[in-house]
Amino acid sequence: MARPSFSLHLCLAVLALAAAASEAGFYDQFDVVGSGNNVRVNDDGIAQQVALTLDQGNGGSGFSSKDKYLYGEFSVQMKLIGGNSAGTVTSFYLTSGEGDGHDEIDIEFMGNLSGDPYVMNTNVWASGDGKKEHQFYLWFDPTADFHTYKIVWNPKNIIFQVDDVPVRTFKKYDDLPYPSSQPMTVHATLWDGSYWATRHGDVKIDWTQAPFVVNYRGYTSNGCVSNGGSSACPAGSDAWMSTELDAKALGTVAWAESKYMSYDYCTDGWRFPNGFPAECSRRN
Repeated sequence: MARPSFSLHLCLAVLALAAAASEAGFYDQFDVVGSGNNVRVNDDGIAQQVALTLDQGNGGSGFSSKDKYLYGEFSVQMKLIGGNSAGTVTSFYLTSGEGDGHDEIDIEFMGNLSGDPYVMNTNVWASGDGKKEHQFYLWFDPTADFHTYKIVWNPKNIIFQVDDVPVRTFKKYDDLPYPSSQPMTVHATLWDGSYWATRHGDVKIDWTQAPFVVNYRGYTSNGCVSNGGSSACPAGSDAWMSTELDAKALGTVAWAESKYMSYDYCTDGWRFPNGFPAECSRRN
């Protein structure tokens, strides 16, 4: 998914860290873009949280982890933009970079008109091969409170979870591209996606509603740090390194697909007139 370059004039804000984390601790973990005056770290009595802010004239705001990871379990709590958020895109994702052969694992929230449901977009890129979106409406109001979004990435599969409910699994097949060799950094961004985010780009951002603010808190990472060519996995990594969904969890995925899925690339014949990607015929 193409995103605005961080060389744009960005207005920054934040993520919510665990209660024991400090503002200094945030800068120890993450690189941020924008003036320090735009970084707001607040304590709501439960956890420290950071707010990403988008104003007219700014390309967006964001942060990225200083560490790179080759496999791991990553989660964050988010409270999305309320009201008319059309045209905005809020994300939590991993990426190896922006080159043609990059790997990426995405959770993105495409803004909505007031009263319309948010769309959560999940996607996987491997060696530059993407276009593997599953999109879902959520079964709750993601603007009313914080909810937890998680990515589990291991050598066997990628699992997307919402409040510990699995909604998607993307399996590794030996003969198909899979993110397995390029370390990735963790990112969160808020940006102007008017050209595609809401109703295929028909609805643009209403800047009279700005500033748009997204709150993050409770970020956790339990991954194999891979900086400079070596990889070190933390104690307890076995808990996620071999995780696959059992029959019950796959039933939950089927429930999410049947009740809340709004787009599946494996059924988009217009997009793939010459045949669907090979993994589509192998899914559970």
